[in-house]
Amino acid sequence: MNYWTQSTKNIYVAAHRGWCEQYPENTMAAFRAALEIGVDQIETDVRITRDGELVLIHDAMVDRTTNGTGKVADKLLAELRTLDAGSYKGEMFRDERIPLLTELMDLVKDHPTITLDLELKEYPTPGNEITAYEVCDRVLRIVDEYNFTDRVVINTFSGKLHEYIEDKYGSKYRRHVYYPISNLGQVTRDPYQSAYCCCMFKALYSKINMATPEEFARMAGMGVQPWAGAGVRDEAGVDQAIACGATLITCNNPDTILDILRKKGYHN
Repeated sequence: MNYWTQSTKNIYVAAHRGWCEQYPENTMAAFRAALEIGVDQIETDVRITRDGELVLIHDAMVDRTTNGTGKVADKLLAELRTLDAGSYKGEMFRDERIPLLTELMDLVKDHPTITLDLELKEYPTPGNEITAYEVCDRVLRIVDEYNFTDRVVINTFSGKLHEYIEDKYGSKYRRHVYYPISNLGQVTRDPYQSAYCCCMFKALYSKINMATPEEFARMAGMGVQPWAGAGVRDEAGVDQAIACGATLITCNNPDTILDILRKKGYHN
């Protein structure tokens, strides 16, 4: 089955950290809600606990999205599971916990068309190289075990980690990179020569952080899917993404973006 039928005429919608505008980000509630409204993809962030468990949380610290404090990497899974990861979005979410990667995989395996964007948050910085590469390898093994190899893009802001994946696994996994190249840190080769897709940001941040139509076209001409990042929030942003030639929009409010695209005839 071809899961990747997005185009400039059929623009995919990816739920950024799940439906994170309405639900606590990177929780099962946010993932389930996104699936229910018919998104094409779920984007999430993978980190490792002190006892080696792969969990879904964006920040290195738990402080912003839970009632706890400290680094994810310093905590045992059992400690993380006691934290309230939902009530900062409202009392109705008080029972939400930080999920395991395998819990998301179990959720989406019965949704036959959904794709995943797995962002690796452990970077091979000095002193963390072994951990970063081990986490990467383990995530890819889980992807294979769930038969999701063709339904996943592997995402990281680390050019060095992208090169590790390419060197070890070749073209087996679709890789998600970033534009401009400065977003990828240290690189020794052109990341756009082997990437599947690229989030197209401006060199300087703006309200809608999106590159120009010419930059989108240049990326597409290299055979890389040009995607719009999570700055798209409303009709103006959708119109800009359409005009630029985006084939996917990552967003915090997938309900709104899906509705706009469907009304304009850009989502099947």
